[in-house]
Amino acid sequence: MRPILYHKLGNFELWFLSDGELWLDGGSMFGIVPRPLWSKLAIPDEQNRVRLGLNPLLIRARNHLVLIETGIDRKADEKFRRIYGLSDTNPLLGQLALLGVEPQDISLVVHTHLHFDHAGLNTRWVEGRLRPTFPKARHIVQKQELEDALHPHERSQASYRLENVEPLLEEGCFEVVEGEAEILPGLQVLPAPGHTLGMQVVELASEGQNLAYTGDLVALSAQAPLLYIPAFDLYPMTSLQTRKRLYERWLEGRYLLCFTHEPGHPLGRLMRTEKGYQAEPVYL
Repeated sequence: MRPILYHKLGNFELWFLSDGELWLDGGSMFGIVPRPLWSKLAIPDEQNRVRLGLNPLLIRARNHLVLIETGIDRKADEKFRRIYGLSDTNPLLGQLALLGVEPQDISLVVHTHLHFDHAGLNTRWVEGRLRPTFPKARHIVQKQELEDALHPHERSQASYRLENVEPLLEEGCFEVVEGEAEILPGLQVLPAPGHTLGMQVVELASEGQNLAYTGDLVALSAQAPLLYIPAFDLYPMTSLQTRKRLYERWLEGRYLLCFTHEPGHPLGRLMRTEKGYQAEPVYL
């Protein structure tokens, strides 16, 4: 597991955390891109899986501690953990502890979407009951995403786990937004449909500096080319249009990007080259 990265972006303090890794089918991660091309960028194992990181982001914003995403669900059975190559322990809580942060210190959790590998630590077992892991936090999510998580269809039901959603709903932890919304000064969410209809990206802006947390719009830096859209995206043509819109914004604003599933260094910037869009790593 990589070390915790620290960065100061204007008035924000940022810690780029790790919740370990998972393994997913490489062909599914790169959609219509042929294996001879994508396998040069992400080396598959004997099961054709590629290694993905899990990169939650901790933000200190004035009097708030904000967590972007809660990592993967490790409450499931051994078969589930074996399929995705998961460890039994949840490193996110350990990384927070290293920073002196307890779950009750988190005042806001922002979800790009509610799939099991992004909202898995929303809940944990406490005295035989599933309870919110971050009991004092408001959980920010798009209204469409919450509705889809509660009522998934045949194509999406494997990606949502009600045990990560219903306990928070019962205790009134969710705060739903519709469209663009400023959560705190300089911290906003923007709709980014395609992977799911209700997915959002998170942006920070302070003292002329910008950062975007990409969610699964661009989960890996290797997916930066426009057509490197995963087969996991429910609405790939919508993903394409969203990428075109946000890529222009991120290029113009010289955004630092945090790639949600990058297995190594999670930070980069978008470039427009003769061969199309690419991402270059940024080392702070």
